[in-house]
Amino acid sequence: MFVDQVRVKLLAGRGGNGCVSFRREWGVPKGGPDGGRGGDGGSVFLRAEAGLTTLSFFRFHPINRAGNGGHGEGNNRSGKKGRDLMLSVPIGTVVKRAATGEVLFDFLKAGQKFLAAKGGKGGRGNASFATPTHRTPREWQPGYPGEEADLVLELKLIADVGLVGFPNVGKSTLISKISAARPTIADYPFTTLAPHLGVVDVGTDRSFVVADIPGLIEGAHEGHGLGTQFLKHIERTRVLVHLIDVSPFSGRDPVRDFKIVMAELESYNPELAARPQVLVANKIDLLGDDRSRLEAVRRLARRRKLPFFSISALKEKGLNELVAAVAQILSELEEKKT
Repeated sequence: MFVDQVRVKLLAGRGGNGCVSFRREWGVPKGGPDGGRGGDGGSVFLRAEAGLTTLSFFRFHPINRAGNGGHGEGNNRSGKKGRDLMLSVPIGTVVKRAATGEVLFDFLKAGQKFLAAKGGKGGRGNASFATPTHRTPREWQPGYPGEEADLVLELKLIADVGLVGFPNVGKSTLISKISAARPTIADYPFTTLAPHLGVVDVGTDRSFVVADIPGLIEGAHEGHGLGTQFLKHIERTRVLVHLIDVSPFSGRDPVRDFKIVMAELESYNPELAARPQVLVANKIDLLGDDRSRLEAVRRLARRRKLPFFSISALKEKGLNELVAAVAQILSELEEKKT
C-alpha cells in the first residue's frame, strides 16, 4: 500500500524517580544517604532508510512510545535508561509540526537521523541532596515527563526526472520500457494510483531516477482527479518530461492538453513550470497518414524552445534518443551546480 502522508503522535519515555535510601552496613552505625537517581526516559528518533518507499507503517501505528526510565535504587545505583525508539522512514520524508505546518526536518539521504521527541530526565535521589549541614536528606525528585510530538510525515519522492501528462498518454508504458519499474498498465484513466520510480541506465557508468507522476487533469491543483495527492512528488525533480498523446483515438487536442497541464503545474508551484522540460509526442505508431497532430506539437515545442522528441513507447521507437537527451540535460545541470 502506497501511503505518502500520515499524522503521528510520538511519545518519549518518562524519567525514573529518584530514590530515598540510607546506607545500612554492619559496623557503620551512621550510614549516609545513598539513594540513586532515576534513569532518563527513552527518546524517539526518525531515520531515513534506503529500502523504504511508503509511510504505510505509520498508518497502522499512529502512536509510538519509547520506554520509561527505571527508578533509582539504594547503594547509589541509578535507574536503567529507557529504551530509545528508532522509526524508519523513506528518503524524501518531510517532518512537519501538525499544529502549524512548520517544517522540522527533511530526509534527503539514507542514514539521516532526527530527534523527534526527547526522553525526560531522571529525578535526583537523596544522595545528591546531601551537604555538610544537611547530612540526612529525605528529599527526592520524580522523573520528568518525556516530550510529546504531534507530527505530520509527508513523503516527496526524490527523482531526477518526472514524467507528467494527462492520464493514458503512456507514462507508465514509457517508464516500464526504459527502466525495471513495472507499473499497472491499462486503457482507462487513473490506472496508475501511485507514483513509480525507475532507474534508467545510460551506458555502463551513468544512470538517473525517473518518476511516473499520476493524476494530472484540469483542476488537479484544486484536488480534482487525484489532485494534489501526487503533485507534491514533482517538486524534487530536476527535469520534467511532458508526454502528449498525438494519436487520433484520444479525442483530445494535444496542444490544449499541454497548456492545461502547464497551468496546473504553475498554479500548484510557479517554479515547477520554469524547470527544464522535454516535450515528447507519444503513440506515433497510431498516426496513420494524418500527421497534423504531431506537427502541431512540434510547432508548439519550437515556439516554447523546448527539446522535442516523437516516440512510440509501446513499440520502443525513439527511446534511446530521448534517454540520451535527458541524461545530457542532467549532466549540464550538474556542471552548473559545480
